[in-house]
Formats: sequence, structure tokens, C-alpha cells
Amino acid sequence: MPTFPLAARQRALAVLAMLLAMFLMPSAQAWGSVQQPGVEDPGTRFFGALLDWDTDSAADYAQRLGAPAALYGQNVSLPVDDGGREYLKGYFSQIAEQGSHALLTVRPGIPLKDINQDVASAFARQITTAAAGFRGKVLVRFAPEMNAPWVSWGQEPEAYRAAFDNVAAALRATLPDPVMVWSPTAEKDYPFQVATSTPPKGVPLASLDTSGNGIWDQDDSAFEPYYPGDDVVDWVGLSVYHDTTGAGAASNTLPAAGEFNDALHASSGGTSSGEGGTDNFYGTYVQARTKPLLVETGAFYSPGAGGAAELDVKETWWHQVFASVAEPGNGSVRAVVWNETTEVRDPGRVPIDWRATAEPSLANPFRTSLDTSGLTIGPVTEKGLDNVPGIEAPQPKTGTVIQGWAAWASAGSVLVAVAALWFLSSRAFASKWSYTGTGKRDARIDMLRGLAIVFVVVNHVGINSVFQLLSQETLGVVSGAELFVMLSGVVLGMVYGPRIATELGDVVDGTTKRAWKLYFTALAVVLIVYGLSLLPFINAAAVTTFTDQGTGGAGRAAAGTTYDLYAGMEGLLQFPVPQGLIPALLLLQVGPWQFNIMGLYVVLLLISPLILVALSRGFTWLVLTLSVGLYIAGSIFRFRLLPSQFEDSFPLLVWQLLFVVGMTAGFYRHHIIEWFADRRRRWLLGVCIFLAAACAVFSWSGPYLTNQLDFRLALIPETTFRYVYDTFFSRTYLGPGRVLNVFLITIALYALLSAFWKPLSRAVGWFFIPLGQATLYVFIMHVFFIVAIANIPVLRDGNLWLNTGVYIALLAILWVMVKTKFLFRLVPR
Repeated sequence: MPTFPLAARQRALAVLAMLLAMFLMPSAQAWGSVQQPGVEDPGTRFFGALLDWDTDSAADYAQRLGAPAALYGQNVSLPVDDGGREYLKGYFSQIAEQGSHALLTVRPGIPLKDINQDVASAFARQITTAAAGFRGKVLVRFAPEMNAPWVSWGQEPEAYRAAFDNVAAALRATLPDPVMVWSPTAEKDYPFQVATSTPPKGVPLASLDTSGNGIWDQDDSAFEPYYPGDDVVDWVGLSVYHDTTGAGAASNTLPAAGEFNDALHASSGGTSSGEGGTDNFYGTYVQARTKPLLVETGAFYSPGAGGAAELDVKETWWHQVFASVAEPGNGSVRAVVWNETTEVRDPGRVPIDWRATAEPSLANPFRTSLDTSGLTIGPVTEKGLDNVPGIEAPQPKTGTVIQGWAAWASAGSVLVAVAALWFLSSRAFASKWSYTGTGKRDARIDMLRGLAIVFVVVNHVGINSVFQLLSQETLGVVSGAELFVMLSGVVLGMVYGPRIATELGDVVDGTTKRAWKLYFTALAVVLIVYGLSLLPFINAAAVTTFTDQGTGGAGRAAAGTTYDLYAGMEGLLQFPVPQGLIPALLLLQVGPWQFNIMGLYVVLLLISPLILVALSRGFTWLVLTLSVGLYIAGSIFRFRLLPSQFEDSFPLLVWQLLFVVGMTAGFYRHHIIEWFADRRRRWLLGVCIFLAAACAVFSWSGPYLTNQLDFRLALIPETTFRYVYDTFFSRTYLGPGRVLNVFLITIALYALLSAFWKPLSRAVGWFFIPLGQATLYVFIMHVFFIVAIANIPVLRDGNLWLNTGVYIALLAILWVMVKTKFLFRLVPR
């Protein structure tokens, strides 16, 4: 009998062991069934996350947590505009790479009564197109918190149920097995107002008065009127947050014992049976109807508010949440979705950080607790998109984050370069480069206005390109709008200031005529754009709707909400015209959001003679004191003087400060230049320039990356940056840091142009100066270019270099139009 060497026997045994393992081990498909649980599996509970997709990504979150979430949430407006479609494609692409399911929160941007079958079908087709190739499940949470008054679609039960039915039917006809989620709010004090027999919005009392006592009050059910029905609701949802602030001041408090579980099982109001306090959400809508429950949650923490430490607050809360969902009595909780965003709450401008993974000191213990909760993390589907012919998966925006010593070295290099320029400008030989103009027109102001209008055009067109690397808060925490407003005041002070004392009548006549010209121009643009929107071959949604990016007065919570800026304008084609439409049109309550600042200029021009008279009579400090006082009042109380649309983005009481300070600077331009030119004060100019550079470095430290060519300096923790930015540099209500930055950057750029005028003028003056001398013309014409560009399908694909080429062509066309005086007789300039 032959014998085998020991090594050969060992190899043979190894082969046999491998073959045996192959037969005994589950197949790849079997492993997939274990690692990739389905939404239908009642034994699986998912962990999800809501992200701020402008500053975060699914990949970054997975890195912080150590694993992907099983599902990721995203807001989507109804209807979906072009920008929203691109966001959705990027969203599905990102979470597909993580092997996660999708949770779409649909926020209607039109009245619920208008969401008919046709509108719902168009919406469903848009969602289906964006989700092409997506392997995971799509959960759709339609119009959440519909029983609350703080959402535009709130407390209209009949219209809500009909809209829910239409959207559910449309999605089921196009998407493979979508999961429809009904998600009211469990907040106490429903109906959030005093008892009444006449509900708002013309809603019939009978549809809300479930107790049958003839009054809509706290005895009525907070849920029953809004429930669409078991046939259309697949899951139910509930928002349960630890937030004890109410309407009071921000306070970081520890969750009370059992707080989460008590909220989960709380009762509200009475049912149609007339029994008060028996409408228990969990018992009635989860257990009795055997509906899976999705819970959205998070713990309130406001940096700088004092009270309990962040880790103590959030850790106590997540321990409660995870322990509660593990209890047998809460077995129907199928998903827990954690809020991983920050926001600023308007009352008191309170910054809130809901995140549990912002820093390793939070993320590590959070993951440890999550691992013991029984909740499933990702991946839960096969990663990546299916290969769908004709569909190219968009790439998420990425960029470079410079960290550690490299970040500080980069920041130091910038400050050293600024110091070198400052030193160079003080040398005697540099005088040959300086500005020597003596005419009435200051070419330096024209160049700055040209730069500002280019920034405005780039940001308003809104397609991603290389130009965004310069236009989006690169020079500091300022945008083109702030520079535009301030420089407009400077020009007005320069032009009319010398004449106000002797030619008051002419000045009043000139500014009034200018104001009326701007007003009628604004009306004309509003009507022309509406006319274009009626043409079947033109999609004017880019200028007739606005998708909130979370940077306005409504805060980040409103991100993704789409507003119809021409709501009700179809009444112009009716007879008689509906009451209130003509006043709304005349008050500029409708129109393109890119153009609404025109209303602000009209008002400021009308009051400018009063300011100029006060300046000419030596009441400068009174003017500035009143202006600052109005700014403070507007920032704190946030009330609007006019119903015009511009008050939403450019509150009059706040933004007047930039215009008034600019007008004062223009009025005293020569005095200010001479004051800074004094050698004894030259150091102060240097301080202003250095601080402007420091503000730019601070802006580069933000977590907002525009595209793959962008970068950020990780100089300070992200939470610190967000707190400082939201508290001191807010845009709509012009935080004090932003106002200071506008002043500093204006001084610094003016000084730079003064010292190095000749080389800069030769390099870029030929382009910026003509645009700066015709800013109103460029501003008007750019609205129609926005419509044209929005109707070029290839530009929706987000090709960085193609879009950059489009911007170059657009700016070149505008420059040629200015140089050739195209339509100058018709279009104001």
C-alpha cells in the first residue's frame, strides 16, 4: 500500500476541509439574507439618521459612527424642482453606496387641495426617475406633523387625507413596494390654540370636533381626523424629542426618568366615540392596527446655554431610547431615526446641536449603546446602484479637508502674504502703482460693484462650477448681496451728497424718479416672468419657486421646502380678478426670489433724501445711532414693516444699516480717505486689513464644501464653527460678525485697489468696471438668463467643467451687452 509524505497528507486534509466548509457554509445568497434584512421582516429593527446633506454625507456619517445607518432621511419638496431632482439623485447615489434604505420626508410646497392625481403622478415619476437603480426600500413620510399649525399644510384633515391617498396611489404605481408612513406630532397642547368653533383656513368644524361638543379644543383627538386609513398607511411615525425649552429660554436639561417611554404611550384628546383622553397613539395606531412604528428622535443641546453637559444630556436620552425600544411592550417599534443636524431656532436665535456623532467623545459611547439596542445598522442591501441604461449615478460633492499643522501653516501663509502686501504698499516705489483718478466717478467703487454683481449672478444661476469657489463666502463671511447693498449706498452718498445742501429739490426729484423707475422695472420683470411661465415650452420654476437651503430665517429645519412665489397669480387671467391679488402684485409680494431685493432699493431710495439732509446738517451721529438702533430692534424682534417679498430675505429694519453706513461713507468719502492716509492712523488701516484676512480664514474653516475642488481648513471643531457662525454671522438677519466683516472687507478691498490700482486695473479692470457701471442693467438681464440656463437639460447633470464654461459664456455675453449698450434705451442701468 503506497504511503504519502506528511506534508502531502496535510495538504490533502486541508483541501477536504475546504470542500466540506463550502458545502456546510451558507451560500452568498444565504449570507445576504442574514446581513441584509428586509423591511417586511417583523423581527428587524432599523437604525436611521437624518443628515444635513449640504454639509454632511452618508460616507462621512458612516465614518463617524463606524458603520452606515440602515436608512437615511432626506427632505423632498412637492413639486420637485430641477435643483431638487439633482439633490435626490445625489442622495440615492450616496445611500446606495452605503447599502442603506431611503426615508423621504415629503414637504408640500403647494396647498394640499392642489395635490390632485395629476400632480401626485408627476411627483411619483420624478421620485422614480431619481431612484432609478436603487436597490433599497423607499419609505415615504408624507407631510409630517399635519396636525400642527406650524407647518403650512397643517390642520386641514380632509385635504390632507385626500392628498395622502393620491400620493400613495401614484407612488405605488411607479415605485416597487414603497412604504407609506403617516407621521403626526405627539406634542402636547393640541390643537395649540384657544378653543374655537370656527377653525382657521375655512376647515369645517365637524372634521376636527371628534368629541362632538361643538368646539375644537383639547378634548378632541389629535390624530383621528388626519388618519388616511389602514389601506394606504403601511407604517406610522412619531417624533419624540427631549426638548424642555417650550417657548422659554434655551436650557440644557437631563431627561426625566421614563420620559421617552411616557411620550411613546401618551394619550391625547377624545375620539369620535366621545371618550376623552383615550386616543393613545401607540395603542390605537400601532398595536390595534398592527402597524410598524418609525420614531424620529434626538436630545436638545444648545452650546453656550449652560446647564447639563452635552454628553450627559445626550447619553441619558439615548440610553432611554434604546432601553425602551428593547422592551417587549414596544416590539412594534421598527425604526429609530436619529436627528444628526444642527439648526438655529428663531426666538432668541438659539443654536441647537441634535447630533450624537459630532465628536468622537459622543460617537464612541453612542455606538457602544447602539450595539446593545437590537437595532440593525447598515449595510442592509447590496451596495451601489443597479446598472440602468441611460442613467448615470451622480457623484456626491467632495473636497479636501486640510488638518493639523498643514491647516495652521496654510492660514499662517495667508496672513503673512497679507502682511507682505501691506509692507509693499508702504514702500516709496509702490506709489507708481497707486490710484490717481481725480474725476467725480471713482473707478475703484465701480470695480468693487462689478465684483459684487458677478458674485450675485453666479450664486443666483446656481449651477455648480469653479466660480463658486470664489463667490460663496471665500473673501470672508459675506456674499455679493451685502456688498451690493452697501456699495449702492456709497454711490448714492457720493453722487447726491455734494448737492444736497444747495439743490435739495433736484436731489429729491432725482432719487424719487430713480425709485419709481426701479419700482416699475420690478413690476415689469414680475409680469414678464409670469408670462414666460405660461408658455408650455418654458420651465420657469427656477425663478417662480424657491427651495429653502436652510440658510434663511426659518433655519435649517426648513431645508428642502419649496415655496411657490407666484401663488394665486393665475387669478390675473380670471374675471373678475380675485380680491387682494392686485394689491399683492403692487406691493411686490410675488416675483422671482433672485430679484426681490429690488423692493428694498425702492424703499431705501425714497428715504435717502432725509438721510442726506441730516448728514449735510451735521447730524451724522444721530443718523448712525438711529440706524444701529433699528438694526438691533429688527434683529431681536424680527418684525416686518411691509408685506413685500423682500422682507423674507432682506428685512428692511436690518439691511438698512448697510445702506445707511454706505451712504454716510460716500458722503464723507474724501474725509475718510484723508483720515486713513494720516501716518498716525495708518496702523488702524492695517488692523482692518488683517482682521478682514482673519475673517476669510475663519470662513475657510467651515464645513461647507462646494465641489470636489473646494477645501476647508480644520482649524476649529465643526461644532464650534457652527455655533459661532449661527450666532454671529447669520445671513438673513445680518449677525453682528457679518456686518463687521462687510465693513472690513470693503475697507480692505478699497485699500488694495488704491495701492495696486494700475496692475489690477490692467489685469481685470477692463472686465469689472463696465459691469460695475451698469449693475442695474446686469441685475435685470440676469433673471432671464437664469430661465434660459434652467431650460438646458445637459446642465442638470452637474458637470463641473461644462458648467464653468457656461458661466464664462454668460459673463462674456453680459459684458458684451454692456459694452455695446444692448437695449440700453429700454432697460434701466
